[in-house]
Amino acid sequence: MSDSSDGARLNDTPLIGRRTFLWGTAVAAALPIITEGGLAQARLSGAVGVPPPGAVVINANENPLGPCKTACEAIINIAPHGGRYDRMGELDTFVKTYAAQQGLKPEYVTVYAGSSEPLYYTVLAFTSPSKSLVVADPSYEAPMMAANAVGAPIKKVALTSTYAHDVKAMVAADPSAGVIYICNPNNPTGTVTSREDILWALANKPAGSILLVDEAYIHLSDEQSLVDMVAAGKDLIVLRTFSKIYGMAGIRCGVAMARPDLLAKLMTYGQNPMPITALVAAQASINEPDLVPSRKAIIGDVRRSTVAWLQSNGYKVIGDPKSNCFMIDTGHPGHNVITAMQTKNVYIGRIWPVWPNAVRITVGTADDMSRFQVAFKEVMDNSAMAASPGRPQASGYGMSPIKGSTFLS
Repeated sequence: MSDSSDGARLNDTPLIGRRTFLWGTAVAAALPIITEGGLAQARLSGAVGVPPPGAVVINANENPLGPCKTACEAIINIAPHGGRYDRMGELDTFVKTYAAQQGLKPEYVTVYAGSSEPLYYTVLAFTSPSKSLVVADPSYEAPMMAANAVGAPIKKVALTSTYAHDVKAMVAADPSAGVIYICNPNNPTGTVTSREDILWALANKPAGSILLVDEAYIHLSDEQSLVDMVAAGKDLIVLRTFSKIYGMAGIRCGVAMARPDLLAKLMTYGQNPMPITALVAAQASINEPDLVPSRKAIIGDVRRSTVAWLQSNGYKVIGDPKSNCFMIDTGHPGHNVITAMQTKNVYIGRIWPVWPNAVRITVGTADDMSRFQVAFKEVMDNSAMAASPGRPQASGYGMSPIKGSTFLS
């Protein structure tokens, strides 16, 4: 809340004072915002910069289907007008349409070029050296990077035996928590946390803390969104991205949904104009009533088929994934498996320190996953890999070993 010397209020929405804005933008400018794609690129082993043409690239939770046809057409049609920031009010049109679909007032929605910016800005705004970030382990790493930038303590909490967020342990982790982060479905496991559990966390979290619910993968599951709790005015920020189900990772569009006073705190860190190509593509996508269910079915079918093949061949898939990614307990150092797969022109996802023998796999096309299966079996059957012992699970992250694994201590 801005004081009288640094801002004012209009219609109960805080305005950002000049000093606060300049401070926030300076912090944001000094902080590189890492995306899922950036993390995937950083984890490519050896001297590889970009996977070669024809490679199977299933390392960044992208959607190989890309933007829908109407989104592509909208981009083509608007491109000649790209010399303008916002030719015909594309941002306003999109915000109003999206808000109406979510049952929200337009002032409860802010649009960004992807969901990474509001994720970082939420952590910057609501954590500090005295207010921690609470996260599951393993989960998406970006919030922790933002917390490190402001010197906020990070409290990591083990997933449950079913690989859901342990919401009671997360709420109890720090009575002075600033942000509790829940990614549902979770990245990297693809496993889900029930709405009932998340509502419990919202009702029982420390006073003054913010529940940050990342719904980047929500459309790929049967889970119910928490957007209705945003409409109810709770201490909650919900993030969505158009990078997953809508296939727009390279076009960049995301949404933060929250009370206007919470969104105003994110605006302290600035906001670039949205590309009009992204806005019209997003608008076209949400106007396609069959897009989400049809893509959910396609990706779900490929995921289930791949998981069934892995399990039938004796490989250990972690939990019951419901998203476009899952993890495999390989029984061997994950970095070795990743490197061996690259030699077969298949690029899989990174590892998480708490589970050094597990690798994340993104669900690609049916052909991608067929090629993955051939390469993975060759790698796992390789005598050199078979002779490579798995490492014990890291113990410094508060996590138990992968349940049910015979390889991990």
